Amino acid sequence: MRKSPIDQLIEPVSKFIHQEYTSGIVLLMSVLAAIVWVNSPFSESYHHFWNITFSVGIGKAVLDHPLHIWINDGLMAIFFFVIGLELKREFMEGELSTLKKSLLPMMAALGGMLVPAMVYFVINKGTEASHGWGIPMATDIAFALALLSIAGKHIPSSVKVFLSALAVADDLGAVLVIAFFYTSGISFLPLMIGLGFLLILIIANVMGVRSGTFYLIIGFGVWVGFLLSGVHATIAGVLVAFTIPARTKINEDEYSRQVKQLIHEFDHEIPNAGALTTPSQHQTIQEIKKISLDAETPLQKIENALHPYVAFVIMPLFALANSGIIIGADIFSAIVNPVSIGIAVGLLLGKFIGVLLFTFTMVKTKLAQLPAKATWGHMVGVSILAGIGFTMSLFISALAFSDAQMINQAKYGILVASIIAGTLGLTVLKFTKKAPAATIS
Repeated sequence: MRKSPIDQLIEPVSKFIHQEYTSGIVLLMSVLAAIVWVNSPFSESYHHFWNITFSVGIGKAVLDHPLHIWINDGLMAIFFFVIGLELKREFMEGELSTLKKSLLPMMAALGGMLVPAMVYFVINKGTEASHGWGIPMATDIAFALALLSIAGKHIPSSVKVFLSALAVADDLGAVLVIAFFYTSGISFLPLMIGLGFLLILIIANVMGVRSGTFYLIIGFGVWVGFLLSGVHATIAGVLVAFTIPARTKINEDEYSRQVKQLIHEFDHEIPNAGALTTPSQHQTIQEIKKISLDAETPLQKIENALHPYVAFVIMPLFALANSGIIIGADIFSAIVNPVSIGIAVGLLLGKFIGVLLFTFTMVKTKLAQLPAKATWGHMVGVSILAGIGFTMSLFISALAFSDAQMINQAKYGILVASIIAGTLGLTVLKFTKKAPAATIS
């Protein structure tokens, strides 16, 4: 097929976007940009920019928030919406769909949440910072998978699947922690309105409504209701995601049969001499489109459509707005505090011990097996990479603390731990070879 000039321009960008590691690279660039900006002579403009107020609404029904709140409570709701879609897909037919598949990564994720939380709590016990125990529980899937891809092609694909499943289970745990422990006082009228919109989506799913636009519009009502209720608005994103239909209207065999028949009709139509198709050919193309839509699930269609925006717009914006860490001459003394130490030790040591210990226990008790062609060296590397707790950790720190100093201390701990975990994990995986046998136990 001959490529147009615009196709030739877009193709390299499309290839870059669809590389496994590119979202992690863009995220890293956003973090560096935030740090450079806030430590430059223009540092005041950094804080001023994210505090610019935007108002949305009509009459008295107006939402009036600074830009960083719109990002953290608004755009990040879309981030959690995509996480919800991913969770639903994985539970239905992915790596979490059966007990056999999900047991090892889910138990590893559980260990990777419990141990870091305990480490942080022990270090900060009895202080006002103890509420931040949820910060070191999360793994940043974008950074972790990016570094795993950079580690080399010799890493078995099963290790990537394990880390992906672990991170997805980890995200589920983070969502539950936010819902139950980082939600403020509840206003029941807006919550009931939000739940009412959610009920509409559930009924629409049961009745067979498949319009993505419908679910997104009504889902906006769910988000507003939760935002005004005090239940964190990002929870609305996950709940709405679980109402999105995940079934096709026709099965694979029927789809294949109908498309082959339509292609046969298309091939036997006498074509025009010019560039246009005949009316009959055009009608056949439209029928193929309709059948193809019936063979798609709204869940996968919406997830695929939103993923580039989340990976290359929302997450970088969040990182840019929340990663402004001042690095001065006193940087080392600045990180010597219970919050920074608790988070750093929780992510580095707690994550490593939790993920590896629970994995080791599951394998040695023969309740699960290591991923195919994986070695314990791979598990060590993945356990270290799990200590990269960037995006979700930053997000939870903004919920856990209202004090600006504590939030900055949390950022120091997250940044230091993520850099060390990424460097060590990448080094270990670089020098780890595949197992000679199919499975190591």
